[in-house]
Amino acid sequence: MQKIVTVIVSLALMVALSGCTDMTRTQQSTVTGGAAGAAGGALIGAIAGNAGMGAAIGGAVGLAGGYLHGKSKENQENAYQQGYQAGQQSH
Repeated sequence: MQKIVTVIVSLALMVALSGCTDMTRTQQSTVTGGAAGAAGGALIGAIAGNAGMGAAIGGAVGLAGGYLHGKSKENQENAYQQGYQAGQQSH
């Protein structure tokens, strides 16, 4: 039974994340972080006795972490592009 649940959850995540192609890097990171956090939180919560609470906490932490990671990567990319364009104009 656990294998069936694992397969169903994996398929659901693949379908959900395949819709990320139109998203920005920050949006993709936020969704991925939230999903991974919720899954990890549910697993830890199930061991501790409350999977729902673990999923909620893990999802919130994952969302925040994914958002911050995405924003950081976007800022790095913007800084790189600005430096690249400045270098191209100085030639």
